[in-house]
Parts: sequence; C-alpha cells; structure tokens
Amino acid sequence: MDSVNPTSGEALESSIASATQGVLAFQQPDGHWVFELEADCTIPAEYILLRHYLAEPVDVALEAKIGNYLRRVQGAHGGWPLVHDGEFDMSASVKAYFALKMIGDSVDAPHMVRAREAIHARGGAINSNVFTRFLLATFGVVTWRAVPVLPIEIVLLPFWSPFHLNKISYWARTTMVPLMVIAALKPRARNPKGVGIDELFLQDPRSIGMTAKAPHQSMAWFVLFRALDGILRVVEPMFPRRLRKRAIDAALAFTEERLNGEDGMGAIYPPMANIVMMYDALGKDETFPPRAITRRGIDKLLVIKGDEAYCQPCVSPVWDTTLTAHALLEAGGDKAVPAARQGLDWLIPRQELEVKGDWAVKRPDVRPGGWAFQYNNAHYPDLDDTAVVVMSMDRMRREHGATGYDAAIDRGREWIEGMQSDDGGWAAFDVNNLEYYLNNIPFSDHGALLDPPTEDVTARCISMLAQLGETEKTSKHVADGVAYLRKTQHPEGSWYGRWGMNFIYGTWSVLCALNMAGVDRNDPMMRKAADWLASIQNKDGGWGEDAVSYRLDYRGWEAAPSTASQTAWALLALMAAGEVDHPAVARGVEYLIATQNEKGLWDEQRYTATGFPRVFYLRYHGYPKFFPLWALARYRNLRNTNSRVVGVGM
Repeated sequence: MDSVNPTSGEALESSIASATQGVLAFQQPDGHWVFELEADCTIPAEYILLRHYLAEPVDVALEAKIGNYLRRVQGAHGGWPLVHDGEFDMSASVKAYFALKMIGDSVDAPHMVRAREAIHARGGAINSNVFTRFLLATFGVVTWRAVPVLPIEIVLLPFWSPFHLNKISYWARTTMVPLMVIAALKPRARNPKGVGIDELFLQDPRSIGMTAKAPHQSMAWFVLFRALDGILRVVEPMFPRRLRKRAIDAALAFTEERLNGEDGMGAIYPPMANIVMMYDALGKDETFPPRAITRRGIDKLLVIKGDEAYCQPCVSPVWDTTLTAHALLEAGGDKAVPAARQGLDWLIPRQELEVKGDWAVKRPDVRPGGWAFQYNNAHYPDLDDTAVVVMSMDRMRREHGATGYDAAIDRGREWIEGMQSDDGGWAAFDVNNLEYYLNNIPFSDHGALLDPPTEDVTARCISMLAQLGETEKTSKHVADGVAYLRKTQHPEGSWYGRWGMNFIYGTWSVLCALNMAGVDRNDPMMRKAADWLASIQNKDGGWGEDAVSYRLDYRGWEAAPSTASQTAWALLALMAAGEVDHPAVARGVEYLIATQNEKGLWDEQRYTATGFPRVFYLRYHGYPKFFPLWALARYRNLRNTNSRVVGVGM
C-alpha cells in the first residue's frame, strides 16, 4: 500500500525527517529561533526617507540594496501592493516612489514612469492615507492643513474623557505620542538633496486639505469629528505655552519610561522612527542617548542580503521559538525534543514578572506574567504568545517529564485569566478596548486604532486553559470564552482570523480550542466548520486565502493559490475536529509532501499573516518551515493511534 499512497509509510516519514532537519538548521546557538518578518514596501521606503530626513551620511551600498528590493516588489499594475501579487495601494506606491527618487532613480526610468502613471490613474497622491500625509508634511510636500490636528495636550486628558491614550491600542498609543510632539513642533526634514514628489499630484500639493471619510467610518461620527478638527485648527495656536510645555514633558515622560533599550518603544518600527524624529525636533543631536539608542535599534531591524536589503517592522523571536518548539514536539525524536527543550529554556527568563504595563490601567490587581512577541517589550506582553508558550512548556512537561516550567506556566495562566474581556473574549494586548467610535476620528482612516477581543486570540487562550485541565463545566473563563466563539461563528461555518489570513487561520484556531475544551465533535458548530474547510480545498489538494477576504463588504473566504502554511492550518483544524480519515486530509498531506523543496522546507512567496486588516500584512518566513512539519507529524501520530483524538490545545 505504501508505494500507492504517499500519505502513509515511507514517503511521510521521509518528509517529516527532512523537514525536522531543515527547521533544526535555523536554531540559534543559544537555543532560540528567529525568522525574517517581512511587511510591504512601506517600512524599507520609510527607512530610506528617515535617513534623508535626518541628513545622515548616505550609505550608497545599503541604499542600492534597498532600491533593488523596492524595484523587485513593484506590482504589474505599476504601483506597489500590500501583499505579494496584490492590488495597487496608493500610500505604499507614493512612499516607494519617493524613496526610489531619494536613492537617485531618474523620474524618466521606465519603472518610475509606470509608477507615476498608476498613481495618476487613481486620482494622484492626494489619495494617500493619514500616516503618509504626516510624512509628506515633514518634507514640505503638503502643508500641515492636509493632516488631522493632533494636539499634544491630548496626553493630559483624564481617563473619563472621550479620547484617552489608554482607550486606544498599544501600537496606536506608542506611535501617536511621539507623532503628537512632531505635530506640535512641525519640524522640516533636512532633505539635503531637496527631493520632492509634486509630480505625483494632479493639483498643487500645498493646496490640499484634509482626507476624505474612510470607508469604515460612519458619516455622523465623521462629520462630528471633522467639525471638532476644524475648531481645534482655530484654537490650537491659542493654547497657553505653559500648557503645551507640560504636555510635551508628559509625552517625553511616557516615552522615556518605555524606551526599551535598542529594542525600542513598543519594539515596532513606527514608534521608533517617530521617537528619533521627535528628539531631533526637540534639538537633541544624534549623540543624545535616548535618540542614539533608538536609532541603533532601527538598524537592528534591517535584513541585508547579497544584492537586496529591507527593514522589518519588528522581530518575532518568542513567537517563532514557541511555534517551532510545538512543531518539533509533534515530530518527536532524539534531536527534535532536546532542541525544543533548549528553545523553551531560552523562553523562561523572557517572561515578564515585574513590570505592570499599560494593560494594568484596566486590570490593576492582576500580576504580570506574560511574554512579549519580540526579544524585549516589557510594557506590552502579548496574550497570544503567552498562551502558546504556556502550551508548549506544558507539553514538554507532560510528555517528556521536563522540570523547571511549573512557575512560568502558573504565572502565565494567572495573567491570561486576568486579561479576559467582559464579553468573554481575549484581545492581543489589552482588556475591554471597545471604544469603537474612536475609529471615526480623522487620524484613524486605517481603522486599526483599537485592540478588541478577537476569535483567534480567544481560541488560543481557551486552548491553553483547556490543555491545563479546565473545561466549560469547571471554568467560567472557558465557558464564557466558548460562548463568545459560538456567537462569532459565521453562517457558512468559519471564524474570522485577526492575526493570520484569515478565515482559514481563525477556523484552525477555534477548532483546536473547541476540541481541547471538550466540545462534542458532533456539535453543529464543529461539523459546520469542518465541512466548510473541506469545501474550500483547492484542486491541487492545498488551501489558500487572499488578503481581499478582509474586505469591509464581507463576502467570506476569497480563493487564492495554495500555500504551505494555510494548508497546514486547514489540516490541523480538520484533525482537531476528528477528521483525520477525511479524504481532504489525505489530499492535503499529499500536497505538502509533493511541494517540499530539497532542503526539506517549503517555498512561500504569498503573505499569510496580518498586521492590520486591509492596511498592513505580514510574511513570516518561519511559517512555511514549521507549520507544514507540524501538520505532517500530527497526521502520522494520529494515524498511529486508535483514539484519533488531538490531546493538546494546538
């Protein structure tokens, strides 16, 4: 039979063995894993523009490599997309064009002409988003009338006011605080080459006013906030100087408490770049320690290869290490398990046990106990990472008798339980961040100002609690979480995936959780989800989903070419729903074996993860390495047991 069916026997074992070897080769000397984390062209473009903003010495070799990267990712439509092979995006295109012109590309070069024509055909650069307009205002391309008023005095508002820093997400908070200082001081980029991009506009760029209403915004709220913006524009110059100084001092205090060394405030690129520009605007030169340290941190995000380079939005070592450990524990063997243990031991001291981050504003009595996504980010631990780390440590403890994890697991669990929102769900970094009206302020044209509970993170937290022995009957946390998932299932059977693309990721996350929480496999909720997953399988046996599925006019899953990571999620989901013997699973396993490369891994150009739906997507270079291994090993392990039940939370 084995020679006929590659899903059993030698072909499967050989595939698992070579994938295991492939993943082990990426382990760092101290035991952890960190893979490249690629976004779209905007971060490398902004990096180039930041250097010219500050008039830093030109690094010709680095600029040439980033230029090669930007030219390669230009779309067939002439502009730049947010994902591989994606639709034209105005703001990405404007920034990439600006960066290439800054590097020295001629405006008459064919790729620049194509870009300009694509931008003109879509109404010109006036249709750029708010973040792009802030950048253009600092370069003097547009005036400050083209951006929303962001009075720095906002930082002094009390918590009961309609807008407060703790009513928006961590990424918005850390980005906005230094940006508000910049907006107050209105500095001008040094731009020694004097490069501008007036040619991307169909009108005088200095004549344009505010952005139009974004598609997600309600007209009534938008009109109200636009009127408020108009009033602030008139009265802001009259604010007392003493008040302004107090506000800037408060913003600096907020920033300096969270500077986070070379890992940077929030450990993500936009706040770090804004902080460097903020200190520059305040007259602090490049030797001023907070500015210098943050600037060094930005360079640590660079990925420099033979002929290309780009800048990552952040790094993902905790996420990569814990997910790789899960895959290796599933694969088993005398090399995989010790390597996974080494990775988990690396994670132990990275648990945050002392700093009460911004989350504590709404949960002051909860003790810290989470893990961040990056190397260091004490103020902003991540619930998703924490749940996945706890599950991997618990699995190592249960299956291999490993010691030394109990205290870490207990504190992680305590923190997750304390971070449940009132609706039964869990968010990524905050609690009860439900002030949806704030997505209507002019600044929030991206619609990603908040961090509300989501199905995928909720599922992960339930998976963790259930793996630690809780059920719907014994735990209010689990019962409330399962109730949240019942009411968020879509009619066709899928669940939304906030942090991975999209309904395949969400449905995988939830089916793992429901299985672990003891929900009956014949429950209509599970049956409908499994049937839906089988129904969207591609003809080649794999699964894929396009970023377009995040559209505001919801139409559900959108077909896309198969990818290794999305195929792995679908397989893991079906197996969690008890469908290990379903023909779709065998076809999916065959697809993974057939598409494995000579290094034992999988090639994946498409983006399968999400920073902000519709705005910012991610390509985790680790996903096509560890997820397919995990799915293949799970399939082998379940086929070799009589129970066919997945006994872990992921």
